[in-house]
Amino acid sequence: MAKILIIKTGALGDVVMATALIRQIQQHHAQDELWLLTSPAYAEIFATWPGLNVATFGRKGIWNSLKAIVWIRRRGFTRVYDLQSSDRSGFLCALSGIRERAGNHPRFPYNLHPRDSYSGQCHIFERLLEVLRAAGIAAVTLPPTLPITDEDRNFVRSWLRENNLADKSFVILHPGASREHPEKCWPFFLELALALKDCGYVIVWAGAGTEQEMNMRYSRQVGIDASNRFSSNRLAELGRHARFAVTNDSGPMHILSCSGIPVFSFFGPTNWRRNHALGQAENIIVAADSSPETFRPRALDSISPSQVLQRLRDRNLL
Repeated sequence: MAKILIIKTGALGDVVMATALIRQIQQHHAQDELWLLTSPAYAEIFATWPGLNVATFGRKGIWNSLKAIVWIRRRGFTRVYDLQSSDRSGFLCALSGIRERAGNHPRFPYNLHPRDSYSGQCHIFERLLEVLRAAGIAAVTLPPTLPITDEDRNFVRSWLRENNLADKSFVILHPGASREHPEKCWPFFLELALALKDCGYVIVWAGAGTEQEMNMRYSRQVGIDASNRFSSNRLAELGRHARFAVTNDSGPMHILSCSGIPVFSFFGPTNWRRNHALGQAENIIVAADSSPETFRPRALDSISPSQVLQRLRDRNLL
């Protein structure tokens, strides 16, 4: 039995997309011992993943890197899939003592890699499929998945009953984004929510952390504040009961793509062709369309609520 290591430390959306890759690595190494090295913040996502061992180390600081290297070398792994391919994860691979090292870049420390360099010429998920193929895995595009337990399902069902949503049509809105990128926040979520209420939908505001204040403010006028109520896995399960979701370019955008519902997402400051949620390309809403070669950041305030409502009508959701 070989020992296989996967490295994926962040960020949230990238970790969620990587679940589709981890499934294929696991299938390829069905008889092997499989470990995932990730950040403490994402351990919960994989806590109930069958057949996957999880180790966590902090993402920052030389001390955390040294501890990770010692742990890797003691395990005696025979192959590593570096799905992060950052300077730090490359450093871990270089000092890992692992013979077979698969990664995104056609240079040391990787000896299993695509032939050409990556400069954003395609979606990052497509590029990581090339990494798996270079390592001998016949990888294909699959939807991301988050493991859902009976406890998760029961929690969501209970929350729906408590909020009188068990037999009502509701939509999930996520008006926030990472604290470092406020420019990713579309400014008209409240106007959209009021219009959707007039169309017969109940609004559920999703988010966590600093987004709670925004959601509380919006929910005073319309909808239910669900801030900090759902783990990533439980938010994906909640999404299964929703009609659709509208989000910014954010981690919850990727989480809700696991729910099997349309996820409409706003892009302008970032290039949707490289970053959209898997399986949701037809649902992106862009401030200005452009090819990756000519992409220029655009402000999201050029997208009006009426444009979004028309997109929803075009999909027969209104």
